[in-house]
This record gives sequence, structure tokens and C-alpha cells, in this order.
Amino acid sequence: MGICAGAAVAWLVLFMMTRQKKREEQVPNTVALKTSPADAVAFLEILSVAGVILDRLNDVVSNTQLATEMGIVEYGHLVGDELKDFAAKARIARETLTEEISFAKNLRTAKVSLSVRATPLDEDHTILVVEDRTEARRLDETRRDFVENISHELKTPISSISLLSEALQVAVDNPEQVKKFAKNLQRESKRLGSLVKEIIQLSRIQGGDLAASVEPVDLSTVISEAVDLNQFQADSKNIKLNVNVPEGLVVLGDSELLTMAMKNLIENAIVYSNADTQVGIGIREVDNFAEVTVTDNGLGIPLDQQERIFERFYRVDPSRSRETGGTGLGLSIVKHAAINHGGDVNVFSRVGLGSTFTLRLPLYTENPTSSGEE
Repeated sequence: MGICAGAAVAWLVLFMMTRQKKREEQVPNTVALKTSPADAVAFLEILSVAGVILDRLNDVVSNTQLATEMGIVEYGHLVGDELKDFAAKARIARETLTEEISFAKNLRTAKVSLSVRATPLDEDHTILVVEDRTEARRLDETRRDFVENISHELKTPISSISLLSEALQVAVDNPEQVKKFAKNLQRESKRLGSLVKEIIQLSRIQGGDLAASVEPVDLSTVISEAVDLNQFQADSKNIKLNVNVPEGLVVLGDSELLTMAMKNLIENAIVYSNADTQVGIGIREVDNFAEVTVTDNGLGIPLDQQERIFERFYRVDPSRSRETGGTGLGLSIVKHAAINHGGDVNVFSRVGLGSTFTLRLPLYTENPTSSGEE
């Protein structure tokens, strides 16, 4: 969009200058009125794009406010040799050029990806129209990685189901083998179903469109439902779920997504805890936020992996995840659910001592009805 705007502005400025030149030729005895760089920048400001007009020495003649905010113009000078060289290239070629440029103000700032369009306005001036494509590029890479990860994750259970179905056909006369393969087939089918379900859930959460389903939600109800969904799995490992959740702490959000997030946190604690232990679930109010904690006495998470556990498909222990049917999406769903509700999630963990996950959500307080008094 920024490049289209740049093309439109460049065309408009050239049109105005051409029209002005014709006027000067038609009325030679009048004082020539020239289109100034300030006029061109005014058009750029209207379109809300980052624009810079340079002279033949690459000194800034004029620029938009957004160009300053982006850091490509500082103290009246164009920042970055890449931009200066590109402007000079367009000036020499005497044509409009477009290029992707990696740009950093200095060694202390991160590089950003800029889409730059340079157009010579006349023999003395060149206009640069710049669009920050860093976020768009990041989103493109995220989508590509997501698709690649999904393809890889789906491939394993699908292949297993195919092989098990073939094995069942061969072992049709052996009841014991049929029973064994059927059990494995059921496990892989369940894993595939869970993966597809969580991909759909994550896609919905990342969409961020919660407006239609937002309502006041009592967290005690959410946690109670999440505990019920995990009770069978906890009982199978003889893990006690200690719940200390007062009623009355209300947030504004999607009850289904919040229940899903809490279910994933509790399930994660059960999966990575040893049998005959316990998992604690508590909640407290801190600075107008509800802090929901889930604590286990399990394996713990190495410090260097704690920042990555909320990434899609990331697993601290891949072999354990395969045994338990984990998809690597549970904590990612928790993270996006927290963000979409204006909160966050973090973890405190030490290897061998267990982990504590804390989900923070802003509390909802209904505005009191006005009495009409001043």
C-alpha cells in the first residue's frame, strides 16, 4: 500500500511540475510559480507515508513527520548509507526504482526491513517513499513456519494410522495382534483428532475476534470446568488436584477460550508430573489483575528453554510428548488466549523442583449505575 501511495504521489508531483512548466511556456512574461518540495511533502503527509525529498548531494530538503518517527531522518539528515546510495542510483538511472533495504539507525538498534521507492523529480531533487515491511515480513515467515510445522506434525499420525491399518489386514487371523494394533490405531487417531482440534482452536484465538463472545466470566467457574476435564487423567496417575479458588473474581472475556487455556495449563502440569504427586491450582487478586497459578512437583524446565515453551509445536521433551500424545500447541494456546484477554502468562521453574505457571487477566468491574446527582 505504501509503495502504491508513493507511486501516486510521485506521479502527482511530476504532473504538477509538468503543468507548471507548460504554464511558464504559455505565459513567459509572468513570474514563474514553481512546485516546491514543501508542496510535495504536504501531499505525502496527507497520505500518511514516510517521504523524503533530497537534493543532488543527498541533503534533506524536506520530509514528512513519519520519516522522522521511523528514524530515517534525524536532525535534518538522511540516516543510512543504503538509502543514500539507493537515491543516487535512481538519480543516475533517471527512472523510478523500488528495492527492499535492510536498515538500522546504528549498531545498537535492530535492523528493519524497508520497501523503498526512489523517483527523480527533476535534475536537482529525488523523492524517497519508504514503507516499514518488518512486521509484514515477520507475519509471512510465521505463516510459512506454521504451515510447515502443521504439515510435519500431521504427517506422523497419518503415517502411523496407514501402517497400522495395513498391519491389521495382515494380522486378521491373530486376535492378540489385532487387539494390539487396534489399540495403537485408536491412540494415533486420538492424537490426530487432538492435533486438528488444537490447530483450529489456535487459529481462532490468533484471529483475535472475540467481540461476539465476550461477557463477564467468573474465574471460579472456568477453573472448576477445567479441573473436571482433567480429573480422569489426574486419577489415572493418582495425582491430587488441590484447588483453592475463591468466587467473585470476574474477567471480561470468552468463557470457552478461558476454560481451554486453564484446561491446557492443568493438563500440562499432570503430564509432566510423576505419579502419586499433586498439582495446586490457586487464584488471587493483585493490582486489579486476577493471578491464576498452576503448580506441579514435576520434572521442571531448563532455564534456557523457558522462553520457548510458549512457541507453537515446541516441546521440552519430544519423546515424552510422543508417549503422552502431546501436540506442542497447548501452551501456545494459553499464551494467545492471555494476550487476547489483555493479560499474560509466565513460568517459574527449576529442573527437578517443578514449575509454576501464572496466568494474569485484568479484572472486570461493572460500572455503577449513575444516580444522576452532580
